[in-house]
Amino acid sequence: MKSHIAILCMTLLCSTSAYAAEGDRVTGTLEGEGITGEIRMVETASGAVLVEIQAEGVPEGEHGIHVHETGKCDSADNFESAGGHLALGLDHGVHNENGPHPGDLPNVRAGADGLVQAEYFVRGFALGTEGDPRILDDDGAAVVLHSGADDYISQPSGNSGARIACAVLNPAE
Repeated sequence: MKSHIAILCMTLLCSTSAYAAEGDRVTGTLEGEGITGEIRMVETASGAVLVEIQAEGVPEGEHGIHVHETGKCDSADNFESAGGHLALGLDHGVHNENGPHPGDLPNVRAGADGLVQAEYFVRGFALGTEGDPRILDDDGAAVVLHSGADDYISQPSGNSGARIACAVLNPAE
């Protein structure tokens, strides 16, 4: 039993050290009607951004999820306050010749239990105060979860439906 605890402690120490060596980090609390969760992003040494999403209370099925250009999540306006996708003049979707937006993220899937757990790498934006586009610019950024799946081509948001949850991204402490 003691050896299992020692291995667990070493694993946690090693994984914490790996994150400490990485670049800028941002986090956000995902909130919507009956939906809660957390978004974490860390800029890796290669320049890719590791995105981690954990949520509960999400309707079963596939959902589009995108980085939006403004760091506001007002539920009174159905999260329209988050603005459009972080686009950099590109079209929406990986199936588009002039795409994707930097803010286009892969769909996430919620099980019958309402849980979402996803992890993937993306490129196209920086997390800190340098680079273009960047998450921590003057008006910030948000992550928006949609009611339906992103078809990866329709303009401007992949025909992914209503905005059902939102998270303002802030520097990680």
